[in-house]
Amino acid sequence: MVGRRRVMGYGIAAGALAAVGIGEALGSRSVAHGTRPDTGAVDGSLTHVAGDAPVQAFDTAPARGVLERLLTAGHAGQIELRAVSPTAGTADRYRIRSSALSGPASETLTATAVTIEATTTSALLSGAAHYLKYVANVTISLPSDSLAQLSPILPTPRGELSGAAAVKHRFALNDTENGYAGAYRAWPEWERTLDVLAFHGFTEVLVAAGQDEVYRRVFTEFGYTPADIDAWIPAASHQPWWLLGNLQAVDAPEPPAVRQANVAVIQQVVARLRELGMTPVLPGYLGQVPLGFTKRNPSARVLPQGIWDGYQRPDWLDPRDPHFARIAESFYRHQADLYGPTTAYKMDLLHEGGTSAGVPMGDAAVAVMTALQTAHPGATWVMLGWEGNPRRDVLDAVRTCGSAACARGKVLIVDGCSDKYTAFDREDDWGGAAYAFGTITNFGGRSLLGANAATWTDRFAKALAAKGSALSGIAWMPEASGHDPAAFELFAELAWRPDAFDLTDWFGQYAARRYGKVDAAATKAWHTFAQTAYSLPPGTYSQAQDSLFSAWPDLSAVSAAPGGPDMRYDGAAFEQAVLTLLQADPSLRSVDAYRYDVVDFTRQALSNHARVLLPKIKAAYDGRDLAAWHTLTSRWLQAMTLLDSLLATDKRFLLGTWLGAGGYEARSLITTWGDRGPAALLRNYGARELSGLVADVYLPRWRKQFAALEPVLTGAAKQAAEIDWFALDDAWARGAGSYPTEPSGDPFAVANTVASFLSPP
Repeated sequence: MVGRRRVMGYGIAAGALAAVGIGEALGSRSVAHGTRPDTGAVDGSLTHVAGDAPVQAFDTAPARGVLERLLTAGHAGQIELRAVSPTAGTADRYRIRSSALSGPASETLTATAVTIEATTTSALLSGAAHYLKYVANVTISLPSDSLAQLSPILPTPRGELSGAAAVKHRFALNDTENGYAGAYRAWPEWERTLDVLAFHGFTEVLVAAGQDEVYRRVFTEFGYTPADIDAWIPAASHQPWWLLGNLQAVDAPEPPAVRQANVAVIQQVVARLRELGMTPVLPGYLGQVPLGFTKRNPSARVLPQGIWDGYQRPDWLDPRDPHFARIAESFYRHQADLYGPTTAYKMDLLHEGGTSAGVPMGDAAVAVMTALQTAHPGATWVMLGWEGNPRRDVLDAVRTCGSAACARGKVLIVDGCSDKYTAFDREDDWGGAAYAFGTITNFGGRSLLGANAATWTDRFAKALAAKGSALSGIAWMPEASGHDPAAFELFAELAWRPDAFDLTDWFGQYAARRYGKVDAAATKAWHTFAQTAYSLPPGTYSQAQDSLFSAWPDLSAVSAAPGGPDMRYDGAAFEQAVLTLLQADPSLRSVDAYRYDVVDFTRQALSNHARVLLPKIKAAYDGRDLAAWHTLTSRWLQAMTLLDSLLATDKRFLLGTWLGAGGYEARSLITTWGDRGPAALLRNYGARELSGLVADVYLPRWRKQFAALEPVLTGAAKQAAEIDWFALDDAWARGAGSYPTEPSGDPFAVANTVASFLSPP
């Protein structure tokens, strides 16, 4: 492991920089007052012998654009960005130092407070993020920021700071992200997401949306009419699972205008990623074909794939069949026409089931890789590490295939289970295939807070240091982005910290960075949050518990979604910390990050309270204690009403904001989802707490349940009437009507009402 030095309370991997001559690669240069903050390339004396032409480094303008979008113009202009030509084979690196800044505060600032030098756009932005967090003491996250706390003149570093990436691959987003985070997001929301990912050093972003237009173009070449294809392709909200081979024809077709708008947005997304030096990771072709393919192509070998949680899977074309190579050629050609070529393609053979029907999976994998390499020589096949995927026979076949085309390819596994289970050996599981240490911190975009933080820092450092380690990246893969900023911030830093670091120290400083100033109450609250929600023990789960308010009513419920965890930390301690957070200095109320956290953490405390109430309600029911039943169920319904009012105070917790242009297909995704049967794995899977959803779906459910159970308590009935929860949810999902997209109410007033509710006199 590289050496470390302590600068302003932050562990810096200085030795990694020194080893490649950082003093030469990132040389100093004085900056005169009024100099443009970007120089594009370093001073010639740093990169070439006198008299030679300067080495041209990368353009800093894209990184400058990110800063100008995220910061005010006055602040962005005080940060000088300088590009340094990298040395081949070395890690991304940055250096931060103070710059000359002159002139009274009343003048327009044209000089810089800080200079950031780096070898890539990603490193430049990572350096800027490090400077803002650890020198200026503010954060920009997904979602929210504390930029309101910045002074007009930015602070200068006390000393030189430097950093180097510990891993090459910094991967973000999940196959399902475009469904659960919002399939109808407009460009401004996408732009913010991409800017914040870039700012935190991510270099590869999965972009699964927009592929429906590719498939429309492909299969018109194989005997299908536009109407045939439209009937096969699901609505945008469900397309992630169609691309994974799990379902087809859900709520299709969509209006052409909606489809075209989605394509235009994704074209902007991939263009911005390339501009920022980031890799768009696009879906590859695995063999999905529409119904009736053999009627149009009689010699093809097509294999039915059966049912996935109540949905019909798409048929699978045997990759060894000659039709496969022709379809793959068409797919990659049309995809490149729409979105341009890239160097990484995400695919998983037989994701979560399906059947090989006798097809040797190693041979299938070789055919898939060969088709990819024929279209994009040298491209990387990205696979998800999840349950039994990727299969060892697939990896072994791709690694040893004799085809010249196949041999050009590379494999990267983005592991969704690095922080799950007690122990495992990814080197052994995957035969030395390159992989990224990853986490899936929420499923379905459920409303929850917390992380296996200690597991992250411990396992990542050990895996990286292991002899012959194949660990080469990190992978941030929540099923919906824009949740739990603390977890996001911490995980992103792993890529720049090769050693296990002190979480007590990290969280001890986090409150000040998060809110832009030191506040005793906030610091105390976050000390407890670090010991509860962010100290989840290693085991089966990578996420915290969800909310019982959003569960299908059951007095014995332990989770809202099937198979979710029960309480994973001390709820009473967490609740007390929330009450402490509310006692922070009122001046913080103008800070976006504090406002967001007040809503989110108070929401979590109220949701945790449901786990205290529900066993008491069940005990009252089982004991036929009508008085206690009335008191406790009334308290439960009051808590849910308070919850909806709290969520209504912030735009990011509004159902209307999440729905966007979506109708039934979006509403069903967060309620009914898959099969209606009792064994269904997806029912209520996207259970989340949004204002409007709580009031119009969850609250009526529980009212109906309590009303159905009360006659049993009074002796008027021997058993409660059966209620079809799926039918009730489905009726809501098919309903009309819009929901507010602007907040209402004062978050601090409602949060304090919740505090009084949780701590009655």
